[in-house]
Amino acid sequence: MRSAKVLYKGQPAGVLKQNDDGSFIFQYDQDWLLDTNKPPISLTLPKTQKEFVSKELFPFFYHLLPEGINKRMVCQTYKIDESDAFGILLTTANTDTVGAITIERIKNGSA
Repeated sequence: MRSAKVLYKGQPAGVLKQNDDGSFIFQYDQDWLLDTNKPPISLTLPKTQKEFVSKELFPFFYHLLPEGINKRMVCQTYKIDESDAFGILLTTANTDTVGAITIERIKNGSA
């Protein structure tokens, strides 16, 4: 399993996980949920206690990925399979994203 913190303007909003079977889970951080001033990270991922589960990377996160030649360059540089969307997300969405969301890899299950 691979995991990442989802940050909204640098603040922890939730956790995105890829299970060993390739499926994905997103769940909001409890503190984020309790603060009524904190928005959902996406209209497609409304604030709720429940886990969101998907067989594919959620479209909201997929749209943070580089495309075309930029994607190929990232994959060649970092030795990532071009079909590994989560690996690309973990590599590229930690600093340079469009919008308020960044992704921070969680190493070995630590939060």
